[in-house]
Amino acid sequence: MVVYPAVIALRIDIPMSAPTLPAEAQAVRELAGAYQSMIEQIGKVIVGQKEVIEQLLMALFSKGHCLLVGVPGLAKTLLVSTVAQILHLSFKRIQFTPDLMPADITGTDILQDDAETGRRKFVFLKGPIFANMILADEINRTPPKTQAALLEAMQEHHVTAGSQTYALPEPFFVLATQNPIEQEGTYPLPEAQLDRFMFHVNVGYPGRDEELTIMKQTTSTYRPELTAILTGEKILQLQEVVRQVVVAEHVFQYAANLARATRPKEPGAPKFITELVAWGAGPRASQYLILGGKARAILHGRLHVTTDDIRAVAFPVLRHRLVTTFHADAEGITTDAIIERLLKEITETADARR
Repeated sequence: MVVYPAVIALRIDIPMSAPTLPAEAQAVRELAGAYQSMIEQIGKVIVGQKEVIEQLLMALFSKGHCLLVGVPGLAKTLLVSTVAQILHLSFKRIQFTPDLMPADITGTDILQDDAETGRRKFVFLKGPIFANMILADEINRTPPKTQAALLEAMQEHHVTAGSQTYALPEPFFVLATQNPIEQEGTYPLPEAQLDRFMFHVNVGYPGRDEELTIMKQTTSTYRPELTAILTGEKILQLQEVVRQVVVAEHVFQYAANLARATRPKEPGAPKFITELVAWGAGPRASQYLILGGKARAILHGRLHVTTDDIRAVAFPVLRHRLVTTFHADAEGITTDAIIERLLKEITETADARR
């Protein structure tokens, strides 16, 4: 077994009540405490969906964007608006429709009179994308031209209009929702845009007890009072804390092996990958596996990433980055089923530790 001194040096075995803590431990305690407070506040409104909430907050603290996919009525929009309420962030909801134009999102130049010179000049009127948190509701209901208006904003955190570039406020998140069952009149997101979402989060049905609780809460006079937890400046600081989490070499190797094994033309790819996958995940997948692992580790009170963290984020990171073959589609084999087989196939071997 290989020993990693840097990892052991930063392990947190100090009681949370200790009077003095190392700077790293204080940062972990602060972020883990903020996470628990956010979970408590969100739980006042959202019943269940613990895994969905955790993945959403992991993306938030990793500077990533999220795509929430689920049938109507599963509180996807309510979850995003609730997160916005417990953060001191500006929030805008964009309802995507077939007639929505790119300028309706990014903004446009309008002609105005200049009071000083008496002449007319163009002034840029900012669109709803100029907010910290954007809810792109039913993003697949608008044409590709309008969907593409988000590409530059999601990747570069700025918007270009004419010859001018306008920076977006930081932190900046795009949280998009999508209905997987009603595809008539919709425009599936292109792979290039899907790849810019850190996580593809599947929102499932609640359990029986959870549904009973939802029924009782939403049909009564219950109105939860939410408390704001974090400011934008604090979120930026905590995002830097996440990036400082230690990753051992064998964890890097494992994440790289997992991402590369999804590519059918990669030497040594499992046989079932060449049969079921037409195109595998790109380099963003391995990057997001590490970032997601860092966020998960620190939210669980650790300053080092394990291969278990990588496995835990493999599904939301990879499921929208695999293009299945006709054979897989005909057999009804989903990307989740492929990832599950892949996690059993790619193990942490001695080779990965070198």
